Amino acid sequence: MAARSVAKAKSRRIRERNKNLGAWVILLIVVLVLGVSTVGCMQLRQKNKAYQAREEALEESLAEEEERTEELEEFEAYTQTKKYVEEVAKDKLGLVYEDEIIFKAE
Repeated sequence: MAARSVAKAKSRRIRERNKNLGAWVILLIVVLVLGVSTVGCMQLRQKNKAYQAREEALEESLAEEEERTEELEEFEAYTQTKKYVEEVAKDKLGLVYEDEIIFKAE
């Protein structure tokens, strides 16, 4: 009988250990999943910050290009005027109107 009670006690201890071992394994898995999730979340936040910075830079660049486009459109409109043609003719080609008097410095 004593051998049976010793065997029962051993099997009970083994069962309790197995129960505790299962609980520890589950706890370890939960902690690992939580850790992986936290690391993934931190990486996503870093990527988000980088994308926001890039978006701001691109918006700034877009605004600069829109200003440049406006300036080019204004210059294009100016080049279509008679005043621009006269300026180019005088400055680059040296042309003058027939009734103009030109004074040259010595």
